[in-house]
Amino acid sequence: MVPVGTAVAEVPPPAAGPEGELVPGVPPGPYQPWVVDTPDQVLAPEVYTPGAAEEAVEPREAAEGTYALVEYVPLADAVARVACSKQTGPYQRQVERWLNLKVDGKQSAADCRVIRAFQVKQKIKPAIGFAGPVTWARMQYLSARKNPNAAGKCPVRTYRVACVDLTRQLTWVQKGKKVVFGPAPIRSGRAAHPTRRGWHKIYWRHKNHWSTLYNTPMPYSQFFSGGQAFHAVYGSIYTTVGSMGCVNLKLADARKLWDVLKKGDRVYVWGKRVGT
Repeated sequence: MVPVGTAVAEVPPPAAGPEGELVPGVPPGPYQPWVVDTPDQVLAPEVYTPGAAEEAVEPREAAEGTYALVEYVPLADAVARVACSKQTGPYQRQVERWLNLKVDGKQSAADCRVIRAFQVKQKIKPAIGFAGPVTWARMQYLSARKNPNAAGKCPVRTYRVACVDLTRQLTWVQKGKKVVFGPAPIRSGRAAHPTRRGWHKIYWRHKNHWSTLYNTPMPYSQFFSGGQAFHAVYGSIYTTVGSMGCVNLKLADARKLWDVLKKGDRVYVWGKRVGT
């Protein structure tokens, strides 16, 4: 059984069409292969105490461009390399509202120009004005930077709490009301393998963990619920398909989080990932 908490619908679902029909808007590279899955470990790992020699080894760096903000766009737009998309994106209404545009959920030439300008500024590629999941994720992050817990969804405690907001796909660590890490963008579990909500505790940390199911590295793993852990991935975290339950981070973020959290620290997960 997967423990169920209270899902908080902080944003409406995508405006139109399944995200699964979208494709990366630039050619494949080390940051975005066409076929994407995730190196997670479904089952709880075998816990042991790493030796000093193992702990001294830092995980390898990610290839340049791994975490580039590559938007998912309609295949026709990607093939034609359009300058400005005429298509209504799945996050059209949300993006319109964030940019103070007329909120009608319909793409217009004026909408495209404003969305495209935002994408250029944020280095989102391709900057064609399509209101896709990466553009919306970036807006979520920018809105949360100053005070990720403005809505008070993550419980405030005197001790450290790692907050995981599934709805906004963000994580941060707070001690009292002070944010000591983040917010950082994440990729949480997909619909069939959701990240478990509620209270958890960091029970094992393994800097150089290796997934026994996928034969793939899980750098800076911090396990908090069975096989679910915070860890870095050597691939994009902005995919439309979620993980197998783990909370995936960019390598730099996972490394910083490793230095902030300790064994026994509490983790609180809430909300619901939109899409797959």
